[in-house]
Amino acid sequence: MAEIKVPELAESITEGTIAQWLKQPGDSVEKGEFIVELETDKVNVEVISEEAGIIQELLAEEGDTVEVGQVIAVVGEGSGEGAAPAPKQEEPKQEDAGAKAQPAEDKTVAETTGEQPSSSEPASPDERVIASPAARKLAREKGIDLSAIQTVDPLGRVRVQDVEGHSNKPAAPATKQEAPKAAQPQAQDDRVVREKMSRRRQTIANRLLEVRQNTAMLTTFNEIDMTNMMALRSRKKDEFLEKNDVKLGFMSFFTKAVTAALKKYPYVNAEIDGTDLLLKQFYDIGIAVSTEEGLVVPIVRDTDRKNFAEIEREIGELAKKARDKKLQLSDMTGGSFTITNGGVFGSLMSTPILNGSQAAILGMHTIQHRPIAIDKETMEIRPMMYVALSYDHRIIDGKDSVGFLKMIKDLIENPEDLLLES
Repeated sequence: MAEIKVPELAESITEGTIAQWLKQPGDSVEKGEFIVELETDKVNVEVISEEAGIIQELLAEEGDTVEVGQVIAVVGEGSGEGAAPAPKQEEPKQEDAGAKAQPAEDKTVAETTGEQPSSSEPASPDERVIASPAARKLAREKGIDLSAIQTVDPLGRVRVQDVEGHSNKPAAPATKQEAPKAAQPQAQDDRVVREKMSRRRQTIANRLLEVRQNTAMLTTFNEIDMTNMMALRSRKKDEFLEKNDVKLGFMSFFTKAVTAALKKYPYVNAEIDGTDLLLKQFYDIGIAVSTEEGLVVPIVRDTDRKNFAEIEREIGELAKKARDKKLQLSDMTGGSFTITNGGVFGSLMSTPILNGSQAAILGMHTIQHRPIAIDKETMEIRPMMYVALSYDHRIIDGKDSVGFLKMIKDLIENPEDLLLES
């Protein structure tokens, strides 16, 4: 027998949620084969079996929260053939007629939970109820009769949520239990779909709330004339693609501009640790990527040492990994500054929220052609982008925040200077 435990995930992650079991009781498994997918606060992690054999029992079900080190499955010896329930069907030949009359529902329980009623004594009401192993364990701990629990599962399977819901119900006279005919509230509920938040969405919600509560966040704005950068990109994009096998986008320009500005304004690249300020001497820029499960921020490392092509290539690879749910925890930890581009969704202006303990975040927005006064006598239609810098005022003064954003504006409007800066 071998136990499958939740592995160490990361320094700051102590638990996860069973997202999907890749193996079921009775399935054979090879050493090193994935058996379960865990959803953590940041990424999904696939857990392997350290031993080859047969999945004997799953000790948690999909949707359950499990902690690092917790046993979630048991692997026994044998090959795939030994796991089939067929051999158990031969046993009635050696049993008496009373044992042959075992109810079909007992067989269902055994197949579902891995528990087999004894042939020498009748099964208890609890044993005849279809329930997950975790639900049975919780019911035993709370002293609850499984047969008394109501479940919404279409197959009648009792889950952990049902046990918890039953234990939280106030005791009421039998006459009042007939009253759940609350037809009117039920009709109102039919217009609302209740959806459980994913672990990642819960984490995003909690982190954003923590940032708002624990920082003195302000936002300063500016606008950038994108004419020169767009012209340079238009002239160089075909040559750039042919030479580097990657497209020249806007993100590499902004990443290099941010890197140059961080060098001039080091407190924007800092964070608070107790009563100390940590001034980071590295430039690891997080690029926010939207996925079906929410926003993730993979990190482009050492942007001061990378050229435009290397940055574009790495951003593309990280974005693909994010959408394919292939990001590793190492791809998302240790960033010093974040860029988020709401412009890809059409956002004209917003106030981005700080990412974790970082001191600032840059928000890019959609490019919109607007009339711009070139001088007192000349007006032109120019492609303009609003940019926003949200920052922690405990670390960064207004002068530095405005200067930082102004430097990004100047570098993007004069991209030749950006090439010299990088």
